[in-house]
Amino acid sequence: MIRPILALVALFLLFGCSESLTDAPQARILVLGDSMLASNRGSDRAVADVIEGALGEEVIDRSVVAARYFHGLPISGAAGLRLTEQYRPGPWKWVILNGGGNDLLFGCGCGPCAGVLNRLVTPDGRGGAIPSFVARIRESGARVIYLGYLRNPDVMTPIKHCGPAGNELDRRLTAMARFDAGVTFLPMSDLVPRGDTSFHQFDLIHPSVKGSQAIGRRVVARIRQAQ
Repeated sequence: MIRPILALVALFLLFGCSESLTDAPQARILVLGDSMLASNRGSDRAVADVIEGALGEEVIDRSVVAARYFHGLPISGAAGLRLTEQYRPGPWKWVILNGGGNDLLFGCGCGPCAGVLNRLVTPDGRGGAIPSFVARIRESGARVIYLGYLRNPDVMTPIKHCGPAGNELDRRLTAMARFDAGVTFLPMSDLVPRGDTSFHQFDLIHPSVKGSQAIGRRVVARIRQAQ
């Protein structure tokens, strides 16, 4: 009996850092996703913190490290490792999210990924888990900004081989956004200068504080442009 209890405690400590809706009931901006958005939250310098500071509005950040769309375990899935479980209905003006990278990395090793890509989003951008989730969010009236992933141009990294699959995911998400004026795909593939490692942590995968700030500023610029 002790081991299951310890496992639940570990899950709470690992995933319980995402915000509850009661933390800021007046918030109208919601952030969902994986480690690209969850990174640096412990020091209050995650992407959501950048957005909150720049716009002067409360932001609820429910992103979870290692989240993906296809996650079969019920407890950790409900805790946010299944990306769609992070969403809660509310009077949102904006929902900002990313996702799909962990499905490609863990689902097909970023190798032959046609099957996983098609499950995430079909080549025409109309079908798959991501367009279905985005459509569900849009039913509330919220505008959606879907973020692409950072790259590491001219730097060898542990996930360098994911580049082609990531590029194809970006292409399909761009197509998805064309079908709804309330959806924006915001790429991050051009954000990092060639050979510059300062936008990432030492693992060359997750964004550094500088990287989170750059992502946040790009999101803020898009929101201000729309307003």
